[in-house]
Amino acid sequence: QVKFVESGGGLVHPGGSLRLSCLVFMRSFSTYGMGWYRQAPGKERELVAALARDGTTNYLDSVEGRFTISRDNAKNSVYLQMSSLQPEDTATYYCNAGRQGPLFPAYWGQGTQVTVSS
Repeated sequence: QVKFVESGGGLVHPGGSLRLSCLVFMRSFSTYGMGWYRQAPGKERELVAALARDGTTNYLDSVEGRFTISRDNAKNSVYLQMSSLQPEDTATYYCNAGRQGPLFPAYWGQGTQVTVSS
């Protein structure tokens, strides 16, 4: 059984920061690369940040330098630190296993809503 539980979203002013968390229920969590995705209204879900088992990270160009993905294998959790948030970052954020696409597309969590507005 696989389950992703995202939290930490909210309403923030432009320039603000948020830290998203994803608690992952799966066997051998530490052996998987992980990714954060987002979906804005009327748009397709996109990969925002990815973290490989070896610590290699990749980011969407528009968030490079503002977002940081990390993980704590002891807590089966992955995080997304977001700073200098902009209105275009407004979306529902999700996590899933995999670095180049979701390995478990049938098991998306409920997501966490991030709204950036003045």
